[in-house]
Order: sequence, then structure tokens, then C-alpha cells
Amino acid sequence: MRLVAGLGCRRGCSAEELRGLLMRCLAEADRPLSTLVALASSEHKAGEPGLHDLAQQLGLPLHCLPSARLAAYDGQLQQASDLVLRTTGSAGVAEAAALAQAFALSDGSAELLIEKRRSASATCALACIDDEAQQP
Repeated sequence: MRLVAGLGCRRGCSAEELRGLLMRCLAEADRPLSTLVALASSEHKAGEPGLHDLAQQLGLPLHCLPSARLAAYDGQLQQASDLVLRTTGSAGVAEAAALAQAFALSDGSAELLIEKRRSASATCALACIDDEAQQP
């Protein structure tokens, strides 16, 4: 099983805060860091140094996805937000980004494993790519 972490954050959120929240989500899912294959967020967060620093620290790609791509997952979100919808054009960042990137890396077999969790300035959700579903 491979995982994608969807991340949202307030402006100026540190890589340390993002990493702490990510590690709590991985612990809750009882999955090691080694199962993480990508980080994903909204294109609105593409300029956030904390996200880029975290991706560099972990040696993982950071995918900043357009709002239209995230909005395609609005109906699957466990914690949709009207405020986020008005601000970004999609009802969520962390859950939608995790799902969108997990589906992009799979053959259509991905699901939300950990719904959005929060820290003071960040959100994180985990989506899993079910590699076994892709086996013949």
C-alpha cells in the first residue's frame, strides 16, 4: 500500500508543524513514513516555503493541484468547508489533494484512509493507493 498526504496550511506555516501533523496521521494509520510516495496541496499553496521544505526534507514530490481538479472530489470529502470553497474554488484542500493525487498515481483504485486532521496552522489527510487491486 502506498500513501499520498494531502496538506493545507495557513500562510507562513513551518515545515516542522506540517511534519508533526503528518507524522501524527501516519501513526494513527499505523503506517511507516516509507509508505508515503507524494505530498499534494492546492495550487493556491504553491508559494508556501513550509510545504516545499517538508517535501525536500522527506525527498518526496510536492504536487500543487488546480482548484478544478480538487473540486472534482468535493462529493467525496468527509469535512467539506464553505469557507475553503469560497477561498479556493474547492470544498477542501487536504482531503481533495490526497484523493486527487492518489487517483493520479493509481489505476483508479484509491481511497481516503485518514480524513482531515488539524494542527494550529495546518491540515493533513491521507489517501491510500491499493496496489493489490491493480494485480491481475
